[in-house]
Order: sequence, then structure tokens, then C-alpha cells
Amino acid sequence: MPAKSLFLHNRTLLSLHVLQWGRADATPVILLHGLRAYAQTWESLAHALGDDYCVYALDQRGRGLSSWAAARTYCTDYYVQDLEDLVEHLQLERFLLVGHSLGGANALEYARRHPGKLLGLVIEDIGPGSSSVGDGAARIRREMQQTPNLFSDWASAEAFWRSSRPGLSAQALASRLEHSMKQTADGITWRHDQQGIAEARLSITPTDLWPAVRALDCPTLFIRGGRSDFLPAATLAEMQAANACVQAVEIPDASHYVHDDQSAAFNAAVSDFFNRLRA
Repeated sequence: MPAKSLFLHNRTLLSLHVLQWGRADATPVILLHGLRAYAQTWESLAHALGDDYCVYALDQRGRGLSSWAAARTYCTDYYVQDLEDLVEHLQLERFLLVGHSLGGANALEYARRHPGKLLGLVIEDIGPGSSSVGDGAARIRREMQQTPNLFSDWASAEAFWRSSRPGLSAQALASRLEHSMKQTADGITWRHDQQGIAEARLSITPTDLWPAVRALDCPTLFIRGGRSDFLPAATLAEMQAANACVQAVEIPDASHYVHDDQSAAFNAAVSDFFNRLRA
């Protein structure tokens, strides 16, 4: 089931790239990646969901094959506008939505602004406060400050990923090298706007996600990595107490990057959740 590439222009004529798997008449699912990821990070999930779903994975602005933008626009309001433009372009009435980390924050805020629009929602390893306080937030800020913009060769780039993401599977490592990096005359550099994304992450106050959690009106599954430093188990329990729509699952031996570390278990959790909704 090869993916098809789609391009659209958002309301400000920024070019956005989308990958599509599956039949156009199947149940639609939109996937939103994390801070420095890309549409292809969801390939394994798209294949696991199979023919019952039409899967769309967006390269969010500044990533993948989508256009770069001003650093001040790498924030929730603009990301949500891009998602709104994609939904309008695809003419989706109702759909399923999945988001990891940054993409999860964008998905939650979209749900808050569009009650009744979602058939179901999956949020991977983010919750209120995740981007502001705690070990995970500190780690992300540190990475934004210390990540090099250029590597001398592919071996150096691979060593960077092995050091910063020791839990990555071989498949996830190969995917990141192929889809988040590229060869230039000067060496190996990022496909995404590393400098702009870092500037935004270090200067823009993260969106408070509690209003979105409390407003959820569709079945919502939060997936936490058992070794996550980003979504505390206590926060997960607080969200379940705050809204009966919230369900939760913890996947052992996974960090913040659950779909990379334990892809089979992550894919099964998402597939089972969606299939229960369809039933």
C-alpha cells in the first residue's frame, strides 16, 4: 500500500505536504507528528490500520516537504489553522485524529475549537504541563539549544541520533536519517527548519491544554510510554478524573517516542481503539 503525495496551499499560500494511504472512501484519519518529525514517521501505523481507513499524514509547517515559515508562526494557533485548511481541502465531515507530542497539543486544541467534528482522538505522550515543566520539558529545551545544524558525514549524523535517542529501533533510526536529514555541499543537515523551530520552542509559551482536555466530547485515548519523562502518570490520572471521555494506556519499555520505541504495541493500541469505535 504505497503512499501518495499531496500538496495544498493554506490560507496564507504556504505549501503543505501530505502523505495518503488507503482508499479515499474509507474512514478518514489524520496524523500529526511531533516537534522535529515528518509525515513518514507514521508509515508503520498507516499499514497497520489497513484498508478500513484512509490515512493522511501531514508534514506540519517547517518540516518534511512543507514550506518553512517565520519562527513566530511555529505555534499552536498556526498549526491548528493548517489542520483546518487540510480538513477543508479534503472536505472531511468527521474524522479520526492522532497526534504525538507537539502534534498531540495541536490535535487537542483543534478538538476544543471544533466540537462534534471528531469521531475519536488519540494523543501520544503529552498532556497539560508537559511542555512547560518537568524533566521532559527541560530535555526538549536542552536539545533545542544544543542540536547542531550541520554534521560532517552520515556517520556523525547517525551517532547524534544514537546518543540522543538510545531507545530507537533500527527501523526508526533509518527512517529519521532518511526523512529528517539530507546531504548538502557542506555536509549533512536537517530537512526541517531546525533554527526556526528551536527559536520558537525556546521563546513561545506553550498552550495550556487543560481547557482542551476538559472540553473533549469524543472518545479519546492517551498513550503513555512506560519510561516517559514527558507525560507523568499522575497527570494521566488527573485527565481521566476531569473528563469521562478520556481513556488511557501505558506501553512498557517505551520513552516519549512510543511509536518509535514499541511500534507494534503502539499500532495495536491505536487499531484496537479505532476498531472499537467503528463497532
